[in-house]
Amino acid sequence: MVHHKNPILPGLILSATVAAVSKALALIFPSIGGATIAILLGILLGNIFFRQAELAAGTKFAESRLLEYSVVLLGFTVTFQTISEIGGKGIGYVLSMMTSTIVFAYWIGQRLGFNEKMALMMAGGNAVCGSSAIGAIAPAIGAKEEEKGQIITLVNLLGTLMMLTLPFLGAAIFGEGLFATSALIGGTLQSVGQVVAGASLINPKTVQYAMLFKIMRIMMLVVVVFIFERKAGKPASTPTAQRKKMPIPWYVLGFLIACILNSFVQLPQVFDTTSHFVSTWFETTALAAIGLRLDFRKFLKEGPRFLIYGLSVGAVQTVSAIILIVIFSIR
Repeated sequence: MVHHKNPILPGLILSATVAAVSKALALIFPSIGGATIAILLGILLGNIFFRQAELAAGTKFAESRLLEYSVVLLGFTVTFQTISEIGGKGIGYVLSMMTSTIVFAYWIGQRLGFNEKMALMMAGGNAVCGSSAIGAIAPAIGAKEEEKGQIITLVNLLGTLMMLTLPFLGAAIFGEGLFATSALIGGTLQSVGQVVAGASLINPKTVQYAMLFKIMRIMMLVVVVFIFERKAGKPASTPTAQRKKMPIPWYVLGFLIACILNSFVQLPQVFDTTSHFVSTWFETTALAAIGLRLDFRKFLKEGPRFLIYGLSVGAVQTVSAIILIVIFSIR
């Protein structure tokens, strides 16, 4: 058993150390905050000093698993009352946002000469939840591993860029509008990690609301995979092992269960405080790991056509989100 557990430790310890240093630095630079410092410090250290292969398993664990646990714990800080504040306007916004992202990402991909499968993965990855969505869509449409890898890299690059810019754009356009900025971040950013990281650059309340918008998108994954499967002309009888991965991710169900408990059961105050504390630590460690894993050389290797595709889709998503936030009057 030890044989299995050990590979995770070096990268996990490094991620936790970067998180601890970031939290300490945040006491000196409170206006920047631990989340921002963790990801920037991770990018810097990861590209200069820590490219060793033995760190990969641990940083991958910190990036994916810890964030998932953090999302579940976030459920203990949210109630149905919080969710209902988003209401019908929020649902309308999310559905319109996803539709426009899919249509434009697919259309731009076709115009730039990408094949249908790559255009569908780019559309789904940006509309739903980044790498996780691409992982569910790829087998359903019969995409090649290499194509999947290229699109995941591109979506992560785009997400990182938007994660570092959208919070400031949101603050510039919407000012103190908590809902509007949360909708901008939760309705556009690709992965759960990027939503948490982007919203953390503003404040904890924005993280809560942005995650609600994000979770609405993730819950649509099953529908998106089903439609794309038909579009690509793949029969519905793909191997069951692959089809089992399609329903809602476990951490979204965990979030909803935690939220139900928090809404209907009077949990002790210590529960909320502890969840918040642990969730923040997991989050900061995961963000440090995201930074450590971001390899700039990979992105430069993909070439101009990929970068044009990514930037075009990001620009369309951002503009659509701002227009739709105004149309649905989300404030």
